[in-house]
Amino acid sequence: MPRHWLVKSEAKCYSIDDLARDGSTCWDGVRNYQARNFLRDEMSVGDLVLFHHSNGDPSGVAGIAKVVRGAYVDHTAFDRGHQHYDPKSSREDPAWVMVDLAFVERFPEIVALARLKAEPALAGMLLLRPGQRLSVMPVEGAHFERVCALGRSPAAARKKIPKPRGGAAKAARSPKRR
Repeated sequence: MPRHWLVKSEAKCYSIDDLARDGSTCWDGVRNYQARNFLRDEMSVGDLVLFHHSNGDPSGVAGIAKVVRGAYVDHTAFDRGHQHYDPKSSREDPAWVMVDLAFVERFPEIVALARLKAEPALAGMLLLRPGQRLSVMPVEGAHFERVCALGRSPAAARKKIPKPRGGAAKAARSPKRR
């Protein structure tokens, strides 16, 4: 049974439009051990993936990809001239892996992170937990389906989000820790 995932990418580095243009790509540069373990041990060919634009305006889910090749050695870790070079990784004992993703669908509009947080059906989604910074994470089937429904319905994705009142409003204005 296919699983569901979410991957993050800064839109200025590699966006859903880039994936649509390319058709497929290797998902390299993951340098967090927990995220690497998801790629290596749990992600499988056929799994569906929410493609999340991080650090964008807005940040949010832009579309869907599919895993088309399972985990294999991330060769960028060995290339001294590459931004993902890792001097601690070796060809004899590689630390990092990547998978290949293929484009499936671009949503008409990004489902903004704020919209996701306001959606009661997404309570408990790993992405929405405080302090969550992983670039690769599992997504429950019901959460995946709800995000897709929001993404395929521009009106639902744009639905006005009520502003918090009182102490919550102050907390909402506080800058995020990085």
